[in-house]
Amino acid sequence: MMRLLVLLLGLGGPAMAAETIVTGLSQNRVQITADFDGSDILVYGAVKRDRPAPDDSRLEVIVTLEGPSSPLIVRRKHRVAGIWVNGPFVQIANAPSFYAVTATANVDDILAKDEDLRFGITLARRINTTSISINTLDFPDYTEALRRIRIKSKQYQMATSRVQLVQDTLFRTDFALPANVIEGNYKVRLFILRDGLVVDSQERFINVRKAGIERDLYNLAHKQPLLYGLLSLILAAVAGWGASEIFRLARR
Repeated sequence: MMRLLVLLLGLGGPAMAAETIVTGLSQNRVQITADFDGSDILVYGAVKRDRPAPDDSRLEVIVTLEGPSSPLIVRRKHRVAGIWVNGPFVQIANAPSFYAVTATANVDDILAKDEDLRFGITLARRINTTSISINTLDFPDYTEALRRIRIKSKQYQMATSRVQLVQDTLFRTDFALPANVIEGNYKVRLFILRDGLVVDSQERFINVRKAGIERDLYNLAHKQPLLYGLLSLILAAVAGWGASEIFRLARR
């Protein structure tokens, strides 16, 4: 009986792990400098198999790139006596600062809802609404407004490019980091699917950091705020004095 159980487990194991992902990144470190205007990230990979690919289902690939998450408040403005003031708001527990999705086809067509719930692949699953505190009942409108605003600023990129898949084995896709990205570890997640189900997944990370004088000023502002404030005042005073001297000489 034990030998039969071992045999069954041995037969079942490889079938469940018949396809796995092997991946790479064009770069795993991005430096934000004074002239930083964005960066392109190439994600590439292959599907490793221990047996021929199934003929009765189509292989699909989804790749996501996610920036650091943080809580935020989304407000709706309304007019009072002709003046725009803050009105109802929704407090979101967690939302990614950057999120991009690419796939071999429309994500809704190739991803089962249960798998999206399990892995949190779509943007709707990455915005954490489980701890929302609200003073309005139409909070879906607020999350949609957040999505619309961040798509406009290129912080959210929904299927703006496609995953190129060659012979159900090799794949590649590109992401464009905008100039307004924040520091942190950016997570790349890769999924291969068949019949809407995730067969294998993998995570990689890209380190995004300020460099040069931007890094020095950032560290000074956060580690020695008093000194940073004094230096800012001195710099403003010197700049004002310099401007007044230039105007005085120009009037002569």
